Amino acid sequence: MTMRLCPARILTIRGPRLAETMQSQGVQQIFEDHREQLLRYLRAHGAGDAAEDILQELWLKFVASAQGPISSPRNYLYRAATNLMIDRRRSQTQAERREVEWASLSDRVPGSAANDPGPERDFEGRRVLGLVEAELKKLPARALAVFKAHRIEGRTQREIAAEIGVSASTIESDLRSVYRLLDELRRKLDEE
Repeated sequence: MTMRLCPARILTIRGPRLAETMQSQGVQQIFEDHREQLLRYLRAHGAGDAAEDILQELWLKFVASAQGPISSPRNYLYRAATNLMIDRRRSQTQAERREVEWASLSDRVPGSAANDPGPERDFEGRRVLGLVEAELKKLPARALAVFKAHRIEGRTQREIAAEIGVSASTIESDLRSVYRLLDELRRKLDEE
């Protein structure tokens, strides 16, 4: 996308806008002059299919950061392109590492020794679940229904308020009472 201004148009632009327009054209011209070379450079240095994306990102950064004269625009562009390629490679490596770690955790066979919490943890988990269920039964029925609808079913407070026929502040109050109870239970369990 080339933006060219005719001399008559340049004369109608005055002051800071003139400098801004001239600088914008200069930045664009520098980038356009080196575009194909940069694309070849990126492909030759491992960017592959991502070369166009990196070049687009480079253009956006170049335009955003070009606030003053650049002493060596060509070197600046190549250095910035190299940095973007390195950043992208690092990001991909981290994403692949996370994927491998996640796969190793989620690919375990159910019932295997690695997933078996053992009888002690199983017993403790059941005990804590029983305590939570017993405490939740102490709540008013509406507060418990609001909590289940909001936290388990994922419905919004407004939806629940409209369905039950109460105000949103009543829903918030019900949720606060449930959270308060669960927080007290958590503190009690932490002290054990």
